[in-house]
Parts: sequence; C-alpha cells; structure tokens
Amino acid sequence: MRHNDRAASAPWIRTRLRTAPGAATALAVLVLVTAFLAAAFPRAVDAYETKGLRHDILTADAGRSTLEVARPQPGLELPQAQRDDEARSPELARIGAGLLKALPAPLRADTSSVAYGVRTSKPAVANEPWLPRPEAVPPQLSYVAQSGLEEHATLASGAWPTTPQEVTSDSREVQGAVTEETAAELKVKAGATITLLTAAQEPITVTITGIVAPRDPQGSYWSADPLLRTPSLVLDTASPFPVHYWTGTVLLAEDSGPALLSTAAEPVLFWRIPPDPAGLTGPDDARLTSVIASLESGPGLLKVREIAGDTAVFATGLGHIVEANARMRDAISPVIAVAALGIGSVAAVVLLMTGALIAGRRKAELALMRSRGGSLRGIGGRLLAETAVTVLPASALGLLLATLAVGEGRFWPGALAAAGVGLLVCVALPLRTTLQHIRPTLHGAREDMVSARPSRRRTVAELTLLVLAVGAVTALRRRGTSAEGGTDLLVSAAPVLVALIAALVLVRLYPLPLRLATRPVARLRGAIGFLSLARAGRSSAGGALPLLALLLALATAAFGGSVIAGIGDARDDAALASVGADARISGASERATLPDELVRTVRDLDGVTGAAPVRVEYSVNMPEAVAGDGGADGGGAGTGGGSADDAKAAALVGVDPASYAELARATGLPAFPAARLKATGSSAPLPEGAEAGPGRVLPAIASPAVAARLGKEPRAIETLSGDFKVQIVGTVTRVASVSPTDFLVVNSAALEQKAPTTLLLTGAPDPGKLRAAAEGSGKEYAVQLRSEERARYVNTPMQAGAERIYLAAVAAGAGYALLAVLLSLLQTAPERKTLLARLRTMGLTTGQGRKLLAFEATPQALLAAGGGLFTGWATIVLLSPGIDLVPLALAGVAGSDTSPVLLRTDLWSLALPAAGVVALAAAVAGVQAWWASRRGSITELRAGDSR
Repeated sequence: MRHNDRAASAPWIRTRLRTAPGAATALAVLVLVTAFLAAAFPRAVDAYETKGLRHDILTADAGRSTLEVARPQPGLELPQAQRDDEARSPELARIGAGLLKALPAPLRADTSSVAYGVRTSKPAVANEPWLPRPEAVPPQLSYVAQSGLEEHATLASGAWPTTPQEVTSDSREVQGAVTEETAAELKVKAGATITLLTAAQEPITVTITGIVAPRDPQGSYWSADPLLRTPSLVLDTASPFPVHYWTGTVLLAEDSGPALLSTAAEPVLFWRIPPDPAGLTGPDDARLTSVIASLESGPGLLKVREIAGDTAVFATGLGHIVEANARMRDAISPVIAVAALGIGSVAAVVLLMTGALIAGRRKAELALMRSRGGSLRGIGGRLLAETAVTVLPASALGLLLATLAVGEGRFWPGALAAAGVGLLVCVALPLRTTLQHIRPTLHGAREDMVSARPSRRRTVAELTLLVLAVGAVTALRRRGTSAEGGTDLLVSAAPVLVALIAALVLVRLYPLPLRLATRPVARLRGAIGFLSLARAGRSSAGGALPLLALLLALATAAFGGSVIAGIGDARDDAALASVGADARISGASERATLPDELVRTVRDLDGVTGAAPVRVEYSVNMPEAVAGDGGADGGGAGTGGGSADDAKAAALVGVDPASYAELARATGLPAFPAARLKATGSSAPLPEGAEAGPGRVLPAIASPAVAARLGKEPRAIETLSGDFKVQIVGTVTRVASVSPTDFLVVNSAALEQKAPTTLLLTGAPDPGKLRAAAEGSGKEYAVQLRSEERARYVNTPMQAGAERIYLAAVAAGAGYALLAVLLSLLQTAPERKTLLARLRTMGLTTGQGRKLLAFEATPQALLAAGGGLFTGWATIVLLSPGIDLVPLALAGVAGSDTSPVLLRTDLWSLALPAAGVVALAAAVAGVQAWWASRRGSITELRAGDSR
C-alpha cells in the first residue's frame, strides 16, 4: 500500500505543475528573488565588515600596525663571542622564523616585509662640522643594522654597505648608508664619515658608502620607524629655550650589529613583523583582539619569551586599530538591523499573501477533494510535496546566486536565511490552504468588511502589539539603537511594529468612511459610484494582510531613504563647515593676508558667482563675563544656547556685511543680519593709516556664548586688528569663515587692519585655474574646495557597504510594495471579470466598466498610499531622536564634525513609492477592464458558477 501511495503521488505533482505552470513559475521566481535577498544580506554585511577591517589595517600607520618583538642587548656577564653571535643575522633570522611560526591564528605575517636586526634606542650626538645646525645644535643620529636593505631599496649613488671582515664588539670601523631624503637634509654624501663613540669614549668610524632610495616608502619596512626614511627637525626639550635640531637614522650593513653592542646608545635586538590582513574576515576581530592581548601580557608573551629570550617584550598598536573598527561596526550594526528586519518582514508578508492568493484560487478544488473523503493530512501532504518541488530548487538557486554575487562572507548565515524562506513557503502555503477546510463553509459566503466585527482575540492581539510598539519606540528614543550586549532586536523592529499597528488601526477605521460615502452616493442617479464603493467594502484586497505589506514596505523605504538622505546632508554640512563656502583661499599662516590683486583675479574667474573677503583672528581674549546680563536680541538664526564661562577666547571675524550676507544665502547658512553692522557714527570706516581711539564702539554679531559673556553694554577688547569696544547687536549660531563655536563678527571696514586673511567663494570655479591664480601671486596660499572635502567622507568600505545596503533596502521596499498591490488585485481578479460580464448583460458599457474597476481600486490604493505616507513620516519622527548617523556619515575622517546626525524625512522616499502604489492600482484595473472587454460574457459566465 505504501508503495502504491508513493507511486500515485508522482502523477499528481506532475499533473498539477502541467495544469498551472504560470502560477508555479511565478511562485518560484518570487521565492528565488526573496531567497537571493535573504542570503545576500548576511554575506554583504560580512563582506563590508571584512573589507573594513582589512582597509583599516592596510591604511593605518605602519608604526601602529606592525608587531614588534624587542629585547635588550645580551647581558654583559656573557662571553663576548656569545654576545656577538646573538647580534648577528643567522641567530636573529632563526629567532624570527620561530616567531613567525608561533603567531596564533588568525594573526598572519606579511613575510615579504619582515625585518630584524640591532638598533640604538638612544640617539647619539654627531659633532661633524659639515652636518647642519639650524639653531647651533648638532644633530642626533640613530644607527640600525637591519636585514633586507638591498631587497627594499635601490642604490642611488655609491655602493652598498658591506662587512669586509667579521664585525665584533671590538670593531671600530663599519659601513653604512642613508636615504635620499636624509642625505638631502643632512648634507650627507657618499664617502663621508661619521663618528660614533663607544661606552669607553672610543670612536667608531661609520663610512657612508652609498645613498639609497626606498622601493616602497610607505611600506612597513620604511614606515614602522619613519626616521629610517625621512629625517625630522625636532624641538630640544632639554633646552630652556625653544631650539630645534635634526634627527635621522644611518643604515649599517646587515651584520654590523655587534659593533653597536659597545656603544652607550642602549642597543636593542628587534624583530618587526607586519601583519597580513588578506586572510582576515570581519568576524575575526574578537579573536584578533584576544590574541593580541595574549601576546602583550598573557600566555602568548610567555611563548614569545621562550623563543626570543626572557627579557623580550611585545608591542603593537594593532589592537587599537581592531578595537576602533569594532566600535564602528557595533555603531552601524543596529541601524542596519532596522533595514534588515523591515525588508524581512515585508518579504514574509508578501510570501504569505502569495500563499493566500494560491489558496483562494484552489479553494473550490480542495473543497471538492475534502467532500469526497480527502483527509486534511493527505491534502496537506500533497500540497507540501507540490510546493517543495518548486520552492526548494528556487531557494537553492537563490543561495547560489547570492554566493556568486557576494564573493566574501560566511556561507552558513546565508544558507540558513535562504532555507528559512523556503521553509516559510513550504509550511505556510499548505497550512494556510488546509486550515480553510477544517469545517465545511457555505458556498459564496460574503466577506463584507462593513458588517464584519472584530473578535475579542483580535482585539487582545492588537493591544499586545500596541504595547510592544510603544515600548520599542520609547526605548529607542531614550538610548538609541545601540545596546550593551549587541543589537537589540526589539528596538530595531520598532519601525515594523509601528507599521503593523498602523495597518491594524487603518483596517478598523476603513469601514467608517465607506459607510459615510455609501449613503450619499446611493442617492445619485448613476450606479457606478455605489457599485464601486460596495465592491470596495466587500473586496478582500483591502484586508489586513495586503495593507500590512504595503505599510511595511512604504515605511521601510521611507526609513531607508531618510537614512541615505541624512548621510548625504551630514556630509554636505560637514564639508561646508570645514571649508566655509564652495571654495576657500587662505594664507599659509593665520596672520598671512591676501593681496588685493589676488582677490580681484579670483573674483573674475569663470564659475565664481560671489566672493567674500574675510579677516579672521583666532584666540582673541574676551572680557570677564557680565553677571546677570543677557546678550542682545537674536538676529537671523536665533540665539541658540551657550555658556558665558566657556567663551573666554573667541575668533574675531571682520566681514563686508553685504557680500557676506549674500554668501550666507548662497550656501544655505543661517540668515546674516548685515544691516546691523552698518558702519556709521563712531564705527564709520577709518581713513587709511589712521588709528582708532580706545572709546570707539563697533556693532558686533556674536555666537550665543560670546553674547551672553559680553552682555548688552559696550565692552573693550584688544586685537591685532586694533583696540576698540564692541556692542552686541545680534547673534547667529554659525558663521562660514571659522569652525570654532565662539566668534565675534564686526564690519571689517571699521578695523585699523582691514587686509583679509581668507577669501570665500561661491559657484563652481575650475580647481586648476583657482590654484594657478593662488600660485601666481608669488606666495604660498592654501586652496580648499568643498567638493574635494565632501569626497573624503565616502572612502571607507564599511560606510560604503552599509550605504549600499540601505539603497538596496529602499529599492526592495518599493518593489515589494508594488508586488503587494499586484497580488491584492490579482486575488479578486476572477470576481471582477465575472462582475463585468454580468453587468454587460445588463447594459454596462466598456467605458463604464473601466470606471467601475478604477473606482473600486481607488479606496484601497488611497488608503495604502496615505497610510504609507503617514506611517513612514511618523516612524521617522518617532525614531529620529534615537538614531545617530555619525558612524555611517562621518566616522573615520580626521577633523570631521562628530555632532549627532539625526534622521530627516526625505520627500522622494515617501512620495515615489506611494505614488507608485496608486499608479499601479489604476494600471492593473485598467488592464483588467480592457482584457475583460475583449472576452465575451459566455466565456466568463458558466452554468452553476456562483461567483
């Protein structure tokens, strides 16, 4: 019997697939796309986390990322021959090989740049008269005998340093080389000699045999200790006066290490091992942090000392790099979880809608099987087998495509996600279909929403979801998306819960406008309006499940669009705050002024629409705060807030009020009250070369903190631009020319020193011509472009990867929203065609049929679109105080503003998907009416059909 049952099941599956190939193909395509997205998401997250970790290690300074093992010189109690042997290359290479083998996973070394040798840890003074002394202080040089010099450098002049005879602690002559940069700054030539004293004050002659050029100057070989490559002019901290001296490094022959053991420069033996991040993945950061901690002060250090000696120490900054990467990842992950849960919920609802559509189409078929003795188990098993044949291969194919599309990433998270999609469809579809046939139902029973009354169970369920949503939103507003143990899924699901509650509320409120609209429409002469409203009330297309899918998709798309818009706005604002305008020209120092000829030349360049010369003087001391007095009334942007005690120093900004006000309008800065700085009376412009008296009072616009400190009365200040009194006449929260939050703006025409130090430009000038004009003035000026500053904020793989995920979330949300509309309309398509066929027999024209279907679809489409707009807007407004986009927008960029970046509503992300819902609903209704008009009534109306 079992064998016969199995044999009978195969023809059933083939028969069903041949009978409805279109439905099976559509289901397979939907599962394929959903499984692909579900599997691609964790792999994409792994990929950008992996690329971010590798990027941070590769771009970090080699001095921070390199692993260094060092130990002091061999003990003086040892025989001299043994001490010399320990400082020679064979022994150092043997220990280096042992250290490489002992590196614990996942830490791996870049063997091509490993270096070892002997170096002095204390610079030695070089008294040669030909060496440069910028302030009469002789240079101090370090000496290193490091392996691999010929492999990592090319010979520019002279010869490679060698050891003609074996070097020992007693040797007094060695050979060395310097880099081209060191030779240029320290005036070193091939053949020069430098004296290095031993601990007994005996001279060791170091002969410079050659000048070398690094093959990879930024590589770890040369950058782990930058003095190997480039000398530096440093401040002498031991001198009571601010004097500087040169310091650099002489590269000795590889086997010259024993000669350094006799010096008093505290020689050490070292092994530098640069890490190789090529094999690291994002999830390895926790293990990597643990391994580094063990090597620094744990079991790993004991193993290092077994190889390199009991006094060996391990040092690296790699752990700090990994921890910074982990902090950024932990800050980004909760925000990404919001998009993941939103799109995942939309996809699940759409799959359930697909199952409901298939169940509705096969309701009569399965009811007939049930009436003829079919058991629920047998029917469910056949449906499960039939569904699995289509769904499981589609899920597997989606996983394969995701694996090929996203090359890097763990396999199992994506596999589990794709398997979850297949399992949901395989279980939900048979379960949804068979549950309808537990009890016999009346044929053709109405599903009128106007007369339906929610049950107590539904009320309890909705109240439970309401409590969860309120709790999630409250938690998110209080502490943001980050949680101490990882991502809080309840908080990240807050947008989903808000959309869910909105869907349930709208479904309950939906009958009210239908009741109100049906009564006046029923009195009208035509029947189209009444029929469309009656059909809209009875249609299952307006049920909770389709509306839930639409609201979830629209809310997720709006949330994702707002995240992307917020990131862009934050980067634009940070670039504007850094540059001050579209372009900026300033002197090399704070006191350098711009000549009038340069200002005129730049003003006339093509693409320059406005120019505002500004004089900026930083760190101007402010008078003592006035007790019990407030600042002047706000002007333009409002007063904001500020602490008078913190504004002890401020930036003085001298502007031309008219040009600066125009620049503020052009760049979108707060409105600048230029009229209040009009130079009249005692503040009138001074004649050329005239000095202002101490009683001269200038009107000033200040930041809120400075205004609170100075009060309303005139206060005297001393500046390099002249001594005068200022009276606060207004406040603004931000100015274009300075980044400090404390500032004082006056009319530059009223200053004794009027020459501008900065020129702010608006428009789109050519960068090459702008820099050429600045260079042609004969002095060195800094040219900054807002566009170039803006480009700095999109360079990290982690930020770029997270932004791409949100772009995909917006696109997927919009796509699933349109698919939900299509599924909801397809669910009632047979009823619509039958209705039109019946009404045509009663005299309904083709045009009236199109109006009927369009009017019938309008209430549900408007409900979904309006509800989606409101839900998306409400979700953003509710959640924006708890979400900070700084890690996505500005993290990792030096000098960027790290003030919170909040969500804002993006009109396009709200309006476009909602408009697409209405447009698609109207298009589907029109196509259905056109298609029904091409088919005769006999085709749709059959004897015994109760539709």
